[in-house]
Amino acid sequence: MNGTLTWTPVCRLDRLEPDRGVAALVDGVQVALFRTADGLFAIDNHDPVSGAYVLSRGIVGSRGDVPTVASPLHKQVYDLRTGRCLDLPGVSVTRHAVRCRDGLVEVRLRQED
Repeated sequence: MNGTLTWTPVCRLDRLEPDRGVAALVDGVQVALFRTADGLFAIDNHDPVSGAYVLSRGIVGSRGDVPTVASPLHKQVYDLRTGRCLDLPGVSVTRHAVRCRDGLVEVRLRQED
C-alpha cells in the first residue's frame, strides 16, 4: 500500500453514529471508520481472515478497556487502537490516523514501512 502524508476529508462527525462502523474509500483504500466513547478509529476494511471487505460492518465493543470490533463473518476481535487481532496471534489490520477538525473527520493512510 502506498500511504499518503496528507489528510483526506471523509465526512462530517455527526454522520458517524456512535458504536457503528462506516466504510470509506480513502486514496483508493477501503477504510473502516468507528466513533466510540474512546474516540475515532480508522482501520483497513479488509478482514484478513475471510478476505472480505467487511470490518466496517463488525460488532463494536470492548475487552476490558480495549475498544474493539468483531468481524461480522468469523467473529475475530480486533483492537481498534492498534489493529491487532486479540484472538489470533500474528494477525492484524492496518490502523490509520484519524482526526476531527472543525467537525470534519479526516483520515491519513499509514505509510508502509
